[in-house]
Amino acid sequence: MFSKQHVRGMLVIASLIGVLFPAISQAKTAYFLYQLPDGSRMITDRPVIDKRYSLVRSSRQISGFGRQAANKYNRSRLSNVEEFATLIRHTSNRYGVDEALVKAVIHTESHFNPEATSHKGASGLMQLMPQTAAKYGVLDLYNPKQNIEGGVRHLRYLLKKYRNNLTHTIAAYNAGETAVKKYAGIPPYPETQRYVIKVLHYHGFYSTWN
Repeated sequence: MFSKQHVRGMLVIASLIGVLFPAISQAKTAYFLYQLPDGSRMITDRPVIDKRYSLVRSSRQISGFGRQAANKYNRSRLSNVEEFATLIRHTSNRYGVDEALVKAVIHTESHFNPEATSHKGASGLMQLMPQTAAKYGVLDLYNPKQNIEGGVRHLRYLLKKYRNNLTHTIAAYNAGETAVKKYAGIPPYPETQRYVIKVLHYHGFYSTWN
């Protein structure tokens, strides 16, 4: 027979296990699949603390994640990719910039909408600001050929500046070079941090997408 103290101790241990087990399980989870506000999905090896990101699946195995992530890319968006694919490929090759990176930036910036305009004044497929457009001789921000050429040239400049450091390049494209220099890397701006995550995610997708 167990004493009352023994029983009480066992109950305390059981309750602690009940509290700690979910945390332990989550600590062992290696992969997370989230749905983003725009309907796309993202695979990461760390939990994302953002109410706008909905957890779809978590697992210690990566098997099946790719299929589930690709399921949310709607056909209309992929058809838009095809519309500009040749132009993106030719421009990327001419300036020696990864085609998948260009597609990832366009996807994140405008969802392949050449008429997109932000409240900050960024315009076109690659959401160029007027001063950036002027730097690269872009006269019509809504002209896909001019806009992509200006954006690709800017990416080439940033890649060279940051010695092909992809995260610094992406952060600077979003927040500017001054911010990246100030914080010696990705600035602590939630918008920029989310932006880097999304571009890296889409970069991985377009690197393997045919």
